[in-house]
Amino acid sequence: MTYSTDFTSIRDQVSPEEWQARLDLAACYRLVDSYGMTDLIYNHITARIPGSPDHLLINLYGLLYREITASSLVKIDVEGDIIWKPDTDYGINKSGYVIHGAIHRARPEVQCVLHTHTRAGMAVAAMKCGLLPLSQTSIRFVGHIGYHDYEGPAVDLDERERIVQDLGPHDALIMRNHGLLTCGATIQQAFNTMYQLELSCRSQVDAMAARTELSVPGENVLAHTAHLYQPGTRRPYGVLEWPAMLRRLEAEQKTSGYPPYWN
Repeated sequence: MTYSTDFTSIRDQVSPEEWQARLDLAACYRLVDSYGMTDLIYNHITARIPGSPDHLLINLYGLLYREITASSLVKIDVEGDIIWKPDTDYGINKSGYVIHGAIHRARPEVQCVLHTHTRAGMAVAAMKCGLLPLSQTSIRFVGHIGYHDYEGPAVDLDERERIVQDLGPHDALIMRNHGLLTCGATIQQAFNTMYQLELSCRSQVDAMAARTELSVPGENVLAHTAHLYQPGTRRPYGVLEWPAMLRRLEAEQKTSGYPPYWN
């Protein structure tokens, strides 16, 4: 069995557009790890390949997020068929294209889909109240988040339509009793939305654990604030933040012991 993680660079074998998508997606995996949003080898982040609307990039099933590189990402179609992968016995996880493929197929404007099983995310996903508008960060999602009821492990193709329907036009979805999902017009935007959603869940769990009366702003303030925080109202999320995130990864790489994400 071949389970080496020493992958040869394919930079010269793909288009510049695909290579840039690979770089950004690999960096996104590393950032999810850096900010404590991983679950061993599980979960997925997918990205559409520019110029190939039906082709996606996804992680090999078996690698830690901190091991993922641009050249280790697998190219699949929206039905989950492998177009290309490195010479390895690692494959892909079916759930990756059941959930992600459905959204990419239904929402052509979505370039990236990100799914996590974090402690705080799963906690809020188990609450009947869902995400509460307890902070400026969480108010961003008022009226702009969907909820999907748990149907078991996401391996049933019939669940695709219901996931897409429950997500609707939003860029964030709480999968009840399961975890969190975000998507976006760019990889950078999808990551930023997940970071903010995760932070909202962590702060909600902390506030509720304090067992004190919670303060919620009025409906007019909630609606106005949520509107101001939408990507179309201000600059798109990720434009300003992403270079700083890459600098963080470059600094961490010096002592990580893992291959650089840009390999």
